[in-house]
Amino acid sequence: MSSFLVEIVTPERKVYAETANMVSVTGVEGELGILPNHIPLVTPLRIAPVTIKRDNNKVDVIAVNGGFIEVRRDKIVILAESAELATDINIERAEAAKQRAQQRLSAKQDQVDFRRAELALQRAMNRLNIKHK
Repeated sequence: MSSFLVEIVTPERKVYAETANMVSVTGVEGELGILPNHIPLVTPLRIAPVTIKRDNNKVDVIAVNGGFIEVRRDKIVILAESAELATDINIERAEAAKQRAQQRLSAKQDQVDFRRAELALQRAMNRLNIKHK
């Protein structure tokens, strides 16, 4: 079966680099399933899991918090604001972030703080959903 290289890069480091057979992401326009030899594409990503299917039925799930995906025929690069492998997610820290965000949302602050709290809640829920799968 055909394959391609998948790299997930944040401003701090390269989080992931493996050969894959399929990648599923959530772009701003909806779900994308990418197979080898896909048409070149660049699109923004939502805060959502990235699912990478590899040989021998191995599946990697990474919590990606926004960014962009660049699809080439032989390589996919995800430039993310932040990304965490399921094994690196600290449940206690994610739960605490979720609680803080929910408290900020219920405090009825101005629009800027409300939007920041919404995004913080989305990031925390993304990490928790991946860790619980």
